[in-house]
Amino acid sequence: MNHYINYDIKPAATSPAPGDESKSVPLPQGWRCYKSPEGCRYYVNTGSKETTWERPSATYGTPVRPPAQRNSLPEGNINLLSSSSSFPSSSPSDVSQKPLSLVSHSLEFVSLYFCIQINCVTFPLPSVTPDQPEQQLLKPNEWSYCDYFWTDKKDPQGTPSVGGFEVLLQKQLKGKQMQKEMAEFVRERIKIEDEYSKNLSKLSQSPLAAQEEGTLGEAWAQLKRSCHDEAEVHLKFSNKLQCEVEKPLLTFRDNFKKELKKYDHHIIDLRKQLASRYAGVEKARKALADRQKDLEVKTQQLDIKHMNKHEEDIKKARRKSTQAGDELMHNVDLYNRAQSKWFEEMVTTSLELERLEVERVEMIRQDLRQYTTLRHETDMFNQSTVEPVDQLLQSVDPAKDRELWVQEHKTGELRPVDMDI
Repeated sequence: MNHYINYDIKPAATSPAPGDESKSVPLPQGWRCYKSPEGCRYYVNTGSKETTWERPSATYGTPVRPPAQRNSLPEGNINLLSSSSSFPSSSPSDVSQKPLSLVSHSLEFVSLYFCIQINCVTFPLPSVTPDQPEQQLLKPNEWSYCDYFWTDKKDPQGTPSVGGFEVLLQKQLKGKQMQKEMAEFVRERIKIEDEYSKNLSKLSQSPLAAQEEGTLGEAWAQLKRSCHDEAEVHLKFSNKLQCEVEKPLLTFRDNFKKELKKYDHHIIDLRKQLASRYAGVEKARKALADRQKDLEVKTQQLDIKHMNKHEEDIKKARRKSTQAGDELMHNVDLYNRAQSKWFEEMVTTSLELERLEVERVEMIRQDLRQYTTLRHETDMFNQSTVEPVDQLLQSVDPAKDRELWVQEHKTGELRPVDMDI
């Protein structure tokens, strides 16, 4: 993944050139000195956004030349990719012989200085403009997705490896996978409950110890009936798990998957369009540089003997340079529109993904609470099936069992005696 970082212009040193005593005086408060790509000094008032080629005097906001030679820069972050500003309109004395288009169409300067392009996306460069207010979060104190995933995630080596939106998407895909695995877990529990119910039902019909008699026999028979009742309880638990837990998990997961697919494709298409517009800007920027270079060469080759011919060539070169500048501005405008559209959709989509994640977590929480509720109910029903067994076991009386058995099976009460002679 290529990265384009454009910030070649640095603040000019404010130390005076030999013989220039005016520059030995510090700049008034709020003024800063910079250099254009041609090496010419100019000054920016960070408060009023005014620019001038002339060094401001000690009086705040008062340049050496009349105020008519100053421009008013646009409000907010100065960025060519969102405005049409360039250098101050008046040329300084040391560049008065330069072609006007070299100054008026040095369009990349503001862009290079006040912003940075990373993977075709333009970001402000706050480290260069410390007086500019920092960007505010869209949703302060909420740790919202729409505030923290604009740049690329870097690997341990510091190399960008995946886009911010991809990080969000991977989070959602992981959530979808977790939901799938939860549904599989519940399905396995359902299978266990079904098998357990069948085995309990089968066991309750076993003839083992069916001939036990008395109060113990009654308790034993009740225990076998409780196995059958418990089997019914677990079968109902299994059915409710399927209807009230597993099915909602799977249904939400399917809808969740469709939503993610829609957002993924939409953002990818917008990012591709943004990359295409950025390529158009770079192409137009290179064309402008070539035209400016051609114009500068023709200007330097001006010959008195062929004044008319060279003047015509210069006019033609100037027209082409101006056209190239206009083409660059047109491509910058198309790029800004594409980036604005991508920005809006990124905010909207990230908030939608945030909403989906909240819904997913809340839905799973409710399903798992339903699971625990059903489990408690199952325990209660199971307890109710063994309560009669407990009561009968407490009533087991060996003496009474013996009495009942003897009365039913006795063979005689007379005991043997000694024989008389």
